[in-house]
Amino acid sequence: MNILGLYNYWIVVVLMMIGFYIVIAHENLIKKLVGVSIFQTSVFFFYISMGKISGATAPILDEKWQLYSNPLPHVLILTAIVVGIATTALGLALVVRIQEAYGSVEENEIQVQDVQDRMECQLEAYGFRQEHVFSVQKLEE
Repeated sequence: MNILGLYNYWIVVVLMMIGFYIVIAHENLIKKLVGVSIFQTSVFFFYISMGKISGATAPILDEKWQLYSNPLPHVLILTAIVVGIATTALGLALVVRIQEAYGSVEENEIQVQDVQDRMECQLEAYGFRQEHVFSVQKLEE
């Protein structure tokens, strides 16, 4: 077997690594969704590549064809594409809601704001108000 003859599998591996890198390296939630979509597309290519049989035809019974291709992987990929589009749309809707709630789509900014909100809630639960926190900060300056 020739290594270059399996170029479709090399494309799958490259797309998987690109998608995985985007998800891991970027803080922007929209970029993470794009990375997940690229990774998902590589999985689609992988299943389609596995379902291809050289010299085979569609499973239509005919005397001149002896080798048939299994249509199940292709049908599963059509379903996976629909599910992938739906989950991407849901992810984008969640990013819009996060943008409205936090004012940012950067992961680290959202985490910092979330920690600050949690601290303010804990201070308020113990009887400190926002004015007290600001007055303490002014005294320290």
